[in-house]
Amino acid sequence: MTIGATSAGSGFGGPVGFGEVALALLLVAVALAVSRWRRVGLESDLAVATVRSFVQLLAVGYALDFVFRGRGGFTVVVLAVMVTTAALTSGSRAAGVPAARPIAAASITVATATTLGVLLALGIVPKTSRVVVPIGSMIISSAMNTTSLVMSRLRHDLAANRREVEARLALGQPGRQAALPWQRLALRTGMLPTIDQTKVVGLVALPGAMTGMILAGASPLAAIRLQLLVMYMLLGGNAFAALVSGELTLRRLFTADHQLIRTLRRAPQ
Repeated sequence: MTIGATSAGSGFGGPVGFGEVALALLLVAVALAVSRWRRVGLESDLAVATVRSFVQLLAVGYALDFVFRGRGGFTVVVLAVMVTTAALTSGSRAAGVPAARPIAAASITVATATTLGVLLALGIVPKTSRVVVPIGSMIISSAMNTTSLVMSRLRHDLAANRREVEARLALGQPGRQAALPWQRLALRTGMLPTIDQTKVVGLVALPGAMTGMILAGASPLAAIRLQLLVMYMLLGGNAFAALVSGELTLRRLFTADHQLIRTLRRAPQ
């Protein structure tokens, strides 16, 4: 299998134009109608999401078209923008964790660089922007979610169980050892969604990469091989993200004297 190969066929019988996209807005109109009918109050959010997705994807499409036309040197720039955006998003989700955004940036960067580095070094994927950018974006997106879950869960659990943590500290355990049970739970929380998705892949739903290749006209077996590669790389990338975010978050939640930071000690029961 050669990743990045294109097929002349298409499951849609031809390219999807803006006319077809406009017609698909009828389904958005259905969602708006349901929200208004049942008084869910999501009309504004649906409208903003629809407009933002159109503008963002259109801008990204032009940017990627620019990079793919023989300007591979911009690949690192594109990935850096993705990592930065992911770090800002992940950091904002981990409210209460000191230096959440730098932690997220470090975790996502390590996960992306390590996973992509292995794939490129072993020759599993070609060193072309047309392949590296979409593969990298999947790693970044998955690492972002894992990092957010680990940081949030670890901070919440230490605050909720601070009496037990402080009892362990009083017995002479260092901060890292005292928090070890909750760090393990946080790592499990961050990694389990991808593990569960890998367990049921193909049985519950056809994942994105596989679906995209099938719609583009590729054979199902070729699509399966690509999807297996994607799932396995996400497992590895998420492991790196969980490990780094767990370690860095733990350091920020304890003082140099191995005491919980003040905001955790004041957290409500």
